[in-house]
Amino acid sequence: MSTSTQEAAEQQDWMNGGDEGAAAVASPRAPSSRYKGVVPQPNGRWGAQIYERHARVWLGTFADEAAAARAYDVAALRFRGRGGAVNFPAAHAAAAAEMAFLAALPKSEVVDMLRKHTYDDELRQALRSAAAAGGCGGGDRATAMVPRRVALFEKAVTPSDVGRLNRLVVPKLQAEKHFPPLDEAVPPPVLLAFEDAGGGGKVWRFRYSYWSSSQSYVLTRGWSRFVREKGLAAGDTVAFSQAAAVSSASGTDAGEVGVKRRMFIECRKRKRKDDGGGGGGPGDGCCADGGARVVKLFGANIAAAAATGASCMC
Repeated sequence: MSTSTQEAAEQQDWMNGGDEGAAAVASPRAPSSRYKGVVPQPNGRWGAQIYERHARVWLGTFADEAAAARAYDVAALRFRGRGGAVNFPAAHAAAAAEMAFLAALPKSEVVDMLRKHTYDDELRQALRSAAAAGGCGGGDRATAMVPRRVALFEKAVTPSDVGRLNRLVVPKLQAEKHFPPLDEAVPPPVLLAFEDAGGGGKVWRFRYSYWSSSQSYVLTRGWSRFVREKGLAAGDTVAFSQAAAVSSASGTDAGEVGVKRRMFIECRKRKRKDDGGGGGGPGDGCCADGGARVVKLFGANIAAAAATGASCMC
């Protein structure tokens, strides 16, 4: 399967839920559920689904009927707003924080969380971040939300990374060292969440998968939004890091990277040849708010030693 064909298949997979969703459609009709948007499965589990513009969106399978009903409720709140019909109205009556969380996410990312059963964890993390931001005053808010970090790796993005393919190719060595392991024979996609290193509590979510056709690890769904909002262009650098351990009480050294610790993403802009101006402006290869120029040679920033001012982070 070519890369473009596989990408198109991933886009279609968001709607029909892949093999799991197709099996639910093909299965013999079973007694209906008492909950809206819930369908029984032949294996005794329960599926959840919602319709968007007359097209079925598969939300995943769950161990019990109530869990599937709650997944439908979450999707209904995101797809139809607070006025949408839900199975448990009392549970969402005063959930203003959850509504704000859902409103900030694309529908496809909410669906991914429900399918991967990560929605509750993501919501708790967002609420904790919001609470931390509320407890900080003024300009210290963003700084207080970003802990001391351990650098993982950097990559200078290529034209194809910021093109129409909607994917970032992650170097194989770095992917296998720092990201969750994937089964190359049957590679199930994984949803990875990265906090914006600039603070503010923003979380970027990307689908992480292995493309056997090109034998490469990629970040796909959600990547184009990051490129667009950050204004990335070929030659810019994307840096990944992880929160450092604060103590070794659990047997983890302070500088050691742990798979369950928070991960962060940031970018550095290269100098734009067609930009004018000078003295700290875009012509110096910086972000709009200033920063140091980045010149890459074999993956190393050779301008770092001579540059002055803060790094050009965004």
